Amino acid sequence: MSASPVAEVLSALERRGWTLGVAESLTGGALCAELVSIPGASAVLLGGVVAYATPVKHTVLGVDSGTLAEHGPVHPEVARQMAEGVRRVVGVGGRAADVGISTTGIAGPDSPDGQPVGTVHIGVVTPFATQTRELHLDGDRAAIRAHSVSDALGFLLEMLQE
Repeated sequence: MSASPVAEVLSALERRGWTLGVAESLTGGALCAELVSIPGASAVLLGGVVAYATPVKHTVLGVDSGTLAEHGPVHPEVARQMAEGVRRVVGVGGRAADVGISTTGIAGPDSPDGQPVGTVHIGVVTPFATQTRELHLDGDRAAIRAHSVSDALGFLLEMLQE
């Protein structure tokens, strides 16, 4: 039997001696909750930020206000900047987290900016690479949020295996 994706993510981080910071919007802390469901997560997970309100993405995570004004909070560049920003925010002793991951998107039932419900952007920043992934998910609010968490973990695992 293989390990769960979240256990694989934590193991991959621990093997590299890397730490993790998590920035969440539409997932509202569910990604962090999934990570801490595994005993020993504290060896790599430094912390997380739920930046649900758009201004918090700027004031706490350092997402560029011009980017937010031009593109709104659901955009690949916002996801990238959230992942980069959380590395700094959860840093310990002047050392940023090695890896940052972020989720931003529209869980529904309504869309505040005209993008389709189910549009999600995940950002991952490692010491060696920065990538974003756009998802178009179906289902109700709970399903979109749950799929966002599982897809974020899968994307992070891919990045850690490169």
